[in-house]
Amino acid sequence: MVLDFAIARSTMHPTEMLIRRLRVDTHLSDDDAKAVHSLKVETRVVPADTYLVSEGDHPSHCCLIIKGFACRSKVANNGKRQILSFHVPGDIPDLQSLFLKTMDHDLATMSPATVGFIAHSALEHLVRTHPSIACALWRETLVDAAIFREWIVNMGVRPAAARMAHLLAELRQRMAAVGLTNGEEFEFPVTQSELGEALGLSTVHVNRVLQAFRAERVLDLQKNFVTIEDYEKVVQASGVDESYLYLTRNVPSS
Repeated sequence: MVLDFAIARSTMHPTEMLIRRLRVDTHLSDDDAKAVHSLKVETRVVPADTYLVSEGDHPSHCCLIIKGFACRSKVANNGKRQILSFHVPGDIPDLQSLFLKTMDHDLATMSPATVGFIAHSALEHLVRTHPSIACALWRETLVDAAIFREWIVNMGVRPAAARMAHLLAELRQRMAAVGLTNGEEFEFPVTQSELGEALGLSTVHVNRVLQAFRAERVLDLQKNFVTIEDYEKVVQASGVDESYLYLTRNVPSS
């Protein structure tokens, strides 16, 4: 069933996931959707661990995740990497490059991915001629900032199990919002090492937490898929309050 869904998704127009994402919490008229649909998008299929933009770059395009997953990260002076965010289809993780011309972090794929490259000039024209789209994209950057704030709290004050439960609850809601869940299962091709880089945990600690959740039938992460076995227990374990995601439509009630 998941495979069939993935095949159907691969036939979408490059901007379909973006339109779907923007319509989660913003009203877009048919004319606005048509304008987004008409954007010129250069699509590329790239392997996992491809750097789409790197710290210090001066990009002339924004990257739209069409299929697959990406993450933002920074590398400290000691060589250790901190993953700053995960990105799913429909996201434009480097939208800030429209105005902040030098990248201050890396953006790379986590899995084989289809990525759309949209010229800054095309996006600038779009927001000038369609103010409601400009508002929708601005709102996306504000939600992005809200997620960053929650990640800081997650890293700073929550214990290991709560950090992981919180992260996976967030991803479940974000994926469901754009129709990319199959019941309580969703694709998330992350390694235990990458989870550790996102959560500030060692790989051994990540493995220990996952085994505990699996034994308690709370959630599981195997073969690139997350299964939420008991969402209420995930909420209890994480203390998650989903209001910071500002999702108003499409997310199933728990």
